[in-house]
Amino acid sequence: MMIKSFFHPATFTLTYLIYDEKTLDAVLIDPVADYDPKASTLSFKSAEIITDFINKFDLNIHYLLETHAHADHLSASQFLKKKFPKAIVAIGSGITNVQTLFKDFFQIDKESEGKSFDKLLKDEEKIQAGSLCFKVLSTPGHTPACVSYLFEETALFVGDLIFAPDYGTGRCDFPGGSSRDMYQSLVKVYELSDDILVYPGHDYMPGGRMVWDNAPLAVQKSSNVQFRVGDGEEQFCSKRDARDATLSAPALLLQSVQFNVWGAKLPGEGGEPFFKIPLRLKE
Repeated sequence: MMIKSFFHPATFTLTYLIYDEKTLDAVLIDPVADYDPKASTLSFKSAEIITDFINKFDLNIHYLLETHAHADHLSASQFLKKKFPKAIVAIGSGITNVQTLFKDFFQIDKESEGKSFDKLLKDEEKIQAGSLCFKVLSTPGHTPACVSYLFEETALFVGDLIFAPDYGTGRCDFPGGSSRDMYQSLVKVYELSDDILVYPGHDYMPGGRMVWDNAPLAVQKSSNVQFRVGDGEEQFCSKRDARDATLSAPALLLQSVQFNVWGAKLPGEGGEPFFKIPLRLKE
């Protein structure tokens, strides 16, 4: 099994291509679109780089996986679905809860049954993708729909649950997020084998270091700056909640959520697509 990471500097996002060199079966996790908020233009140069790599090695993409509905970038899953029509766009089944939350928030008439995705994945479900096999682990906290993907008991793709050890964990202050849910998810992950390599959904390169796209779970357990083995629930939650209280909303929050929660499909029907941006009056 080979793992190729693609870093998106504008959003600090890591996309992962997992493939079998012999059978050419492959899975792609968390692909990113290029969105310019000033001009509100959507393009796919970053996804085209991944497409070129896939075509170069003649890989067979079985799944386009989302670890959750991202709040800081727009997904390129539907763009890639058009390139690779047999690929299944999949996300955790908790997305229906997220759709309900944001359907009300944006006051828009959209479905909340997860029909925008080809497949909704359940906790502990095992998926066969040609010669590749992965297990779905429900890991909520950042959002109710967060899942992690465990490949061959050697590689775990965690989205925004855990970042590099020197950065910590994901935030929990979005609608439906919960530091207590994240604590339980972290405990669940930390029960896995120490040798598993953990692949985060972002790397923010603290101190200007190079991109770090994986770390052994043993290192996370011993040196993650926000959650180490032995940390109690109250200790973690108080630290996480205090940190979240200082954070600004992601720059692309309103656009990303409105786009990603409904399967990365263009909003609106017919004519020019539009985002709906709520306006709040500050006292």
